Amino acid sequence: YLKAGVIFKQKSNEHVVGVYMGKRDFVDRVDSVDPVDGVILVDPEALQGRKVFVTLSCTFRYGRDDMDVMGIAFRRELYLSTRQVYPPLQDREKGIHTKIQARLLRKLGHNAYPFFFEFPDNLPCSVALQPAPHDVGKQCAVEFEIKAFSAESQDAKVRKRSTVKLMLRKVQYAPEGEGTAPSVETTRDFVMSDKPLHVKASLDKEIYYHGETIKVHVNVTNNSSKNIKNIILSVDQVATVVLYSNDSYVKCVDIEDSGDSVSPGATLQKVYKLLPVLANNRERRGIALDGKLKHEDTNLASTSIIREGVLKEVMGIMVSYRVMVKLIVGGDTGSGLCCSEVGLEVPFKLMHPKPDAGKKTEAEEEMVFQEFKRSYLKGMVGDDEDEEGNVSGGDDMAPKEK
Repeated sequence: YLKAGVIFKQKSNEHVVGVYMGKRDFVDRVDSVDPVDGVILVDPEALQGRKVFVTLSCTFRYGRDDMDVMGIAFRRELYLSTRQVYPPLQDREKGIHTKIQARLLRKLGHNAYPFFFEFPDNLPCSVALQPAPHDVGKQCAVEFEIKAFSAESQDAKVRKRSTVKLMLRKVQYAPEGEGTAPSVETTRDFVMSDKPLHVKASLDKEIYYHGETIKVHVNVTNNSSKNIKNIILSVDQVATVVLYSNDSYVKCVDIEDSGDSVSPGATLQKVYKLLPVLANNRERRGIALDGKLKHEDTNLASTSIIREGVLKEVMGIMVSYRVMVKLIVGGDTGSGLCCSEVGLEVPFKLMHPKPDAGKKTEAEEEMVFQEFKRSYLKGMVGDDEDEEGNVSGGDDMAPKEK
């Protein structure tokens, strides 16, 4: 969310169409999603009879645009909705849904018109797979975009200089309630050993916030005749591209090679610490990241939470996390048997905390206008189409302060 009073604006190169919005993050609460609203400012004389439309789209990319083969694009449009803004199809006052729209209309004058979209409940959140340092172009990602353009009709050819494209972000925050702290245990019997090995791993809670240390409680009761030579803990990120292939990418985003051992007949109770953060994984291709805007930093992708009944196949990229606890078990002395492993998988959620209720989500103070530019992932460059539609001049279209 933005500081109170910040308004994002962007205009076409021709300064015929301008878009003004009070926020760029739209929260998915599982059972509902924040609507997308804003104001379009037009120059009727410069339009020369053309109409102005605005679209909200959700696109899943799984390859660069220049990789298109035999006319097959490596992208799929998951959602597209278009509204005619000018000439208005209804009374301007009836199109006002939020306080920020009302304030913008008062400030920008009679050539400003409101727009409003509601998200369907089956769209994924903004997420992208991190490209390698040498990769250039758009990579696998779920992207949301507002596009305003002027044309003779909705289906007519659109000139780039008459187009504005703004990247938005659909995000999820940690749900209310603590949930059940995950705990997993297993018992393993061995040949030539009368008694078993028992291992238990548990976490303090189900949901962790980005940048928060994860404490893993490990209890080992080794009643077997085997020697536990090492205990290795890690955090795995599992990103499943469910839309077209159902491929899963498992990436270790933090690891602790403890070197701890447990002799036959001994026990171990210890708390290990793990910290999965993007800072330690920036050069690794295929790590799933939360969508980002402008040149801001981002973070590891948040856990995907979907409403019951929604098909996972339309969610683009599903992300989950798990703590892996692996015990390296030594072979019997003189038997020639090699080491074996005993592993536990403890699932958890990694998310952002819900913003403080006291923070403003709409500009209720003096409005400060800020240029709204397209996002870039690390190592990515924009294409010509996006660049031209996003270059913005000053505030020529807006009425001057008196």
